[in-house]
Amino acid sequence: MFRLTLLLLASVLCLPVSSVSAQSHAHQSHAHGSAAASGQMAEAEVRKVDAASGRITLAHGEIRNLDMPPMTMTFRVRDPAMLEGVKPGDKVRFAADQIDGKYVVTALEPSR
Repeated sequence: MFRLTLLLLASVLCLPVSSVSAQSHAHQSHAHGSAAASGQMAEAEVRKVDAASGRITLAHGEIRNLDMPPMTMTFRVRDPAMLEGVKPGDKVRFAADQIDGKYVVTALEPSR
């Protein structure tokens, strides 16, 4: 009886610890998966804006979280409203992630 009580007590005490650990790990993965959340913004110059299709072409510097070297490429934007007021020649800072196999701009702001 004592042994059963001890096992039950041990399992109850261990459960919250592993649950908290799993939640903490999930939160850390989410934070690292998002470039904007981790503060990894890349510099770029806007080359083309296609608001109708929700795309922007950027001549960008290195995108560290995607392990991508500087180049010019077209991205989808998470929210087409991000493109309002943006025009070719603008200097911007942006964050991008790979979502469903496509590169998507998740944050866009004027360069300081």
